[in-house]
Amino acid sequence: MLVVEDEPDLARMVATYMTHAGYRSEIAFTGTEALNRARDLDPDVVLLDLGLPGVDGVEVCRQLRTFTDCYVLMVTARSDEIDRIIGLSVGADDYITKPFSPRELVARVQAVLRRPRRPVGAVEDSGEEPREFGDLVVDLDGRRVTRAGEPVDLTRTEFDILALLASSPKVAFSRRRILDEVWDPGWIGDEHVVDVHVAHVRAKIGDDPAEPRYIDTVRGVGYRMVRP
Repeated sequence: MLVVEDEPDLARMVATYMTHAGYRSEIAFTGTEALNRARDLDPDVVLLDLGLPGVDGVEVCRQLRTFTDCYVLMVTARSDEIDRIIGLSVGADDYITKPFSPRELVARVQAVLRRPRRPVGAVEDSGEEPREFGDLVVDLDGRRVTRAGEPVDLTRTEFDILALLASSPKVAFSRRRILDEVWDPGWIGDEHVVDVHVAHVRAKIGDDPAEPRYIDTVRGVGYRMVRP
């Protein structure tokens, strides 16, 4: 685990918590150091402070997603919705607000680690045929998405949500079920995280929620795919 925090005392305290919980923890105090250490260590989890000086957490997360599929838990000093949206929109898997308890932090890390980690570029073959929704093609095995023949660059979490919806296009998935399937049944965050990720998927595939072509909002429930 890589702890990225510019406050040395807090960084060391978090690393100590995680070490006591059984995780080997390393520390980086700046965004540049975090990127270099992530390349060297290939951590499973990065606990990333949003408010780093210089190269901030948003840019670090964006660059992390170009070379690693590690889990990113974004840390914000405020509970403002905009902070959550910014962090999740660049590929963070979860967010946690300061101050947080050691027990909550360990629980969040355990929850993301129960999700299968797929290295960048990994391809699994289950015999599933690509799912087509008009000009949108979701290749479940190859973990690829194209729209009108052009590749769509999704984060792991974004792809997992889209793949879940595409796997059963007649089903309206509740937010809680999406959390259970994509995150983990023991995930303790709020359901808002699903809406943020779905909004980002929609933006990347060119879908207008007012006139959806691919993902439909089921009022009071959640989401489902639009059948052509």
